[in-house]
Amino acid sequence: MVSVFVVDDQDLVREGIAALLGLQPGIEVVGDAGDGTEAVEAIVAARPDVVLMDVRMPGLDGVAATAELRRRAPGCTVVMLTTFDDDEYVTGALRAGAVGYLLKNLPAADLARAVRLAHAGVAQLDSAIVTRLAAGLPAPAVLTPRETEVLRLISAGATNREIASRLYVSEGTVKNHISRILQRLGLRDRTQAALYAREHGLL
Repeated sequence: MVSVFVVDDQDLVREGIAALLGLQPGIEVVGDAGDGTEAVEAIVAARPDVVLMDVRMPGLDGVAATAELRRRAPGCTVVMLTTFDDDEYVTGALRAGAVGYLLKNLPAADLARAVRLAHAGVAQLDSAIVTRLAAGLPAPAVLTPRETEVLRLISAGATNREIASRLYVSEGTVKNHISRILQRLGLRDRTQAALYAREHGLL
């Protein structure tokens, strides 16, 4: 059973998402909130597996709330679910620690599948967003098997500490791998690295 918390400032939308997910097998909605500040406190207390987070909300927005949850409830997986596909929101959310960015036009079954995939550690972006953001990224370059493994974990939303634990190496070694990956691929940061991995089928 995957526990889910829904955050959206529109009552009707929030209640609708919660109701639809509640009908899906293997998913339990354990709470909801209408703004980022309320959401952070409730999520820290409830510790759900997956958080569906809107981007634009009064007070603490979804990006800031995600960053705060990354610090206070690192075990929760955050997926942005919004109507806004602005590039700044997408990159901001991913940098804050979200492992996915999806648009609200998903059918209920697809949203349920996205929740299960997020819980399994699979990073997800709306296909239209991937196509747009990946435009202009460099052509595939040759990475070592270990660098490819690190890149896959980055794309799955893993932190340096989590990658180090998974690969049985130090965080310093992970940082060195990431620096070499970015240099080899001509990328600026982890967000572009994650997009590169998805665009070139490295997941």
